[in-house]
Amino acid sequence: MEKVKKVAQSTASGKRAKGFTDEERAAMKERAQELKAEARANKDKAAGESAVLAKIAEMPEPERTMAQRLHEIIKDSAPTLSPKTWYGMPAYARDGKVVCFFQSAEKFNSRYATFGFSDEANLDEGAMWPTSFALKELSAVEEARIVALVKKAVS
Repeated sequence: MEKVKKVAQSTASGKRAKGFTDEERAAMKERAQELKAEARANKDKAAGESAVLAKIAEMPEPERTMAQRLHEIIKDSAPTLSPKTWYGMPAYARDGKVVCFFQSAEKFNSRYATFGFSDEANLDEGAMWPTSFALKELSAVEEARIVALVKKAVS
């Protein structure tokens, strides 16, 4: 009971309890809003795409350009995936479940952007396989690899 009082007192006194960072809290708030919007947007693929394009437009360069190109690549190589936002990031889902996503370096103050896959992606290869990739730029080599990975992920 004492621990509960101390936590309540530290919160009430304006001190921040250790735990989530400001960026993590913001991502969780965005996710709550997304879940509400997702219920409405599941019926409308265009609404999901508009949300993704809006998030991409907010990104700083060069990540905005990478995210725009990734959006085009994913739409072309996996047209069955539906664009949506996920924790404030552009993501692409099948049957409402995220398969892949793009995380800006700015999102969590990282030194590089990330292109990642969820456990919904069919990338299994033996006992260990990569599920996220650091991205500093997109050249033809990276684009070809992403196309192959996305196609495999939805196979």
